[in-house]
Amino acid sequence: MKKLLTLLVFILFMANGALAFEDIQVVEPVTKTETAEVKTPEIPDVKFDWLDLTKEQRINVLNDFGSVVFNDDSKIHLTKQEFNSQLAKYKKDKEFKHHYMLTNNGVTDDEDAKYNPFYYKKDTLVIYAIQYKNDIHHSLYYTPYGKLYYVDITSDNYPNYPYYSMQYNRKGVLKSAIYFVSPDIQYMFNGEQEFVGVWYKDKLYDIDGKQISTREGW
Repeated sequence: MKKLLTLLVFILFMANGALAFEDIQVVEPVTKTETAEVKTPEIPDVKFDWLDLTKEQRINVLNDFGSVVFNDDSKIHLTKQEFNSQLAKYKKDKEFKHHYMLTNNGVTDDEDAKYNPFYYKKDTLVIYAIQYKNDIHHSLYYTPYGKLYYVDITSDNYPNYPYYSMQYNRKGVLKSAIYFVSPDIQYMFNGEQEFVGVWYKDKLYDIDGKQISTREGW
């Protein structure tokens, strides 16, 4: 049962987790005496032309995006040592009882953070996500007992497009990376820097332009 639940959570994360805060209006870090101002993302008008390209052209697109995401100068492409150093304070949610209560009761926003719940069979909260308003570049996924499960880290230009994000497990192992062209178009890579597919709205296409998956809640 434990292995099954872990697998279900992982599938849920891959389908929705990386996009959990995609259309949240974020705020810039502020001091306690300042007033938070909502920053509206700049949304480009981008045509989805993946199906119109030749395979060679698709490969060129992926090489271009991959060189951005996995660049040696990337601030969010972290080694395990860098991950452990930068994310040490997030390994345990010290207020997990409070945050669990908030998310399990449908609270998605307060003065400190944005919240998002992930349920098993719609009634058992198995993961809750937090994006603190003074640290919008980290989306933290915790178990009900406050143990860090996954982390999404976004590039500096988030929430403006294009930007990219990387997803690590609690041990600092890179599990996936996503290049966000627009709210409708995202290119996905796995932890080995291999292309997985491109999402266009609710459909996922592979390198050959073949639809290989769909997602709910679009």
